[in-house]
Amino acid sequence: MQEVRNEKSEEGPELPAAGHERQKGQGPMPTIALVDDDRNILTSVSIALEAEGYHVQTYTDGAAALAGLAANPPDVAVFDIKMPRMDGMELLRRLRQKSDLPVIFLTSKDDEIDELFGLKMGADDYIRKPFSQRLLVERVKAVLRRAAPKSDGAPAEGAAVNQVMERGKLVLDPERHTCTWEEKPVVLTVTEFLILQALAQRPGYVKSRDSLMDAAYDDQVYVDDRTIDSHIKRLRKKFKEVDDSFDAIETLYGVGYRYREA
Repeated sequence: MQEVRNEKSEEGPELPAAGHERQKGQGPMPTIALVDDDRNILTSVSIALEAEGYHVQTYTDGAAALAGLAANPPDVAVFDIKMPRMDGMELLRRLRQKSDLPVIFLTSKDDEIDELFGLKMGADDYIRKPFSQRLLVERVKAVLRRAAPKSDGAPAEGAAVNQVMERGKLVLDPERHTCTWEEKPVVLTVTEFLILQALAQRPGYVKSRDSLMDAAYDDQVYVDDRTIDSHIKRLRKKFKEVDDSFDAIETLYGVGYRYREA
């Protein structure tokens, strides 16, 4: 376990687009960053992740983590909400201004407000405390699988999911994990990208929430309808920031969502 503390300014330096785009030579196994002020959790979870072969970085507060994630970009970050100096929500907010790094956040057992708010801000997944180490390890593996480029010949509704997709003003490049609208970049998280990709594959066809869950989440991960709704709201917000008239994602109440090619 590598504990990293960095006392640089809380704004932090510029973050890379995502952890899986790190420079080569930083090790064959993914790096997982853990952020929690509970050292017992840091120690136990680090041991569980290292047993799976992952590299682990730990931070005991959000301010140190913000700078550390820039200096040593991981592949996935896991952090608590309630922390000193900078809580997890503020850390997530600042992180999303600069990076689409996959994030799993830890929330209190019954705090649904935190869960929904975190998803609206761009978290990829959440785990409620108390949790088992095995559950967290499996969630990390699921996020890594979703973030990894799809292998050649892996079809999705008749088309290879790793091919560049052009739908009117929208261009999605799964290999580079990039999205543009009217040639303007739109930074998406892994989950947001996969949901949008699933919608845009067949413009005009309705996608149920269940089918979007299947597209964006691992089979072993259960999420409820509100999780998908939160991701859709954030997708719309991001596109409206580059185009006020964006209305390509339609809601069919009680049915699901549909992409309308612009």
